[in-house]
Amino acid sequence: MTATNAKAAGPAVLVLEDGRTFRGSAYGAVGETFGEAVFSTGMSGYQETLTDPSYHRQVVVMTAPHVGNTGVNDDDPESSRIWVSGYVVRDPARRPSNWRSQRSLDEELERYGVVGISGIDTRALTRHLRERGAMRVGIFSGAAVADDAVLLEKVRSAPEMTGADLAGEVATKEAYVVPAIGTKKFTVAALDLGIKGMTPHRMAERGIEVHVLPAAATVEDVYAVNPDGVFFSNGPGDPATADHQVGVAQAVLERGTPFFGICFGNQILGRALGFGTYKLKYGHRGINQPVQDRTTGKVEVTAHNHGFAVDAPLDKVTDTPYGRVEVTHVCLNDNVVEGLGLLDRPAFSVQYHPEAAAGPHDAAYLFDRFTSLMDTALMESKSA
Repeated sequence: MTATNAKAAGPAVLVLEDGRTFRGSAYGAVGETFGEAVFSTGMSGYQETLTDPSYHRQVVVMTAPHVGNTGVNDDDPESSRIWVSGYVVRDPARRPSNWRSQRSLDEELERYGVVGISGIDTRALTRHLRERGAMRVGIFSGAAVADDAVLLEKVRSAPEMTGADLAGEVATKEAYVVPAIGTKKFTVAALDLGIKGMTPHRMAERGIEVHVLPAAATVEDVYAVNPDGVFFSNGPGDPATADHQVGVAQAVLERGTPFFGICFGNQILGRALGFGTYKLKYGHRGINQPVQDRTTGKVEVTAHNHGFAVDAPLDKVTDTPYGRVEVTHVCLNDNVVEGLGLLDRPAFSVQYHPEAAAGPHDAAYLFDRFTSLMDTALMESKSA
């Protein structure tokens, strides 16, 4: 991505790898950028979306027409920077109107060099991506605008998301600790694959001291913190590239340490159990996805950001080297696997984002479920 800051909104063009082109106005930084075109159905929470590391190397199309109304602030980011490769909106706010706003959205995009485009028919673009699938895209503005054929060739030369190993690019380089809030009850080793800031906070609220480790952390690194539980976070890229993390997860399962994974962590657990993963046509991205917890029958409205899924049978319990496993959660829109649970070991995962940043709070109980697993394991160790 190459970009410069510019206040005047000149022309911009968006080019998809299948040749479809949309013309609009520059929004945010001016220049050129490439990534995978995906759409997000959230009507709010754009600041959390922009700063979610799982969106690394993706150009996000907002389906809500009005974006930027509440500006941005220093309290809501989920990481230290904006991670999206590009941003596409139909009708950006002319000025923010919210008591918490500190800057406008376009100023924030300029600040981080994020090239965007506004004024295009985002409904038509979203329908195109639903029909044709997520694909490579480029946004060009300022001096980067050129003949359509030249721009299309640039887009088709950009790397694809399939086979992309990206977790190490967004994860922390050094381990750090998020202390428990109140009385410390447990210690958790959290593998950062693109973790959102609210996730360790949700655990800290429950008396958990969270040791956040780099994506390349070894089994020895994990157990050096003497964890009561192990957590694998969300993150970007193709889970088929995560062989190292799959090996760590298998070692955790061997030891019987309570395990909880979300999003990328769910896909890694799936691979550790012997299931495959595959790329969805256009993925799930937004804060309004209906998921059923099959263990309770309850339907939750949940926050999603994933383009890959676990290929596991919905209609039966599967035997694995680590005991029996079942699909515990399923998306009611398309029957995609949204959660796995082991029946003979203390391990489970979900494909969505239960930390609710941004999003509904229906799935907050999953952090309590993780705490209960550690409670049980601790009591069993004391009685042994």
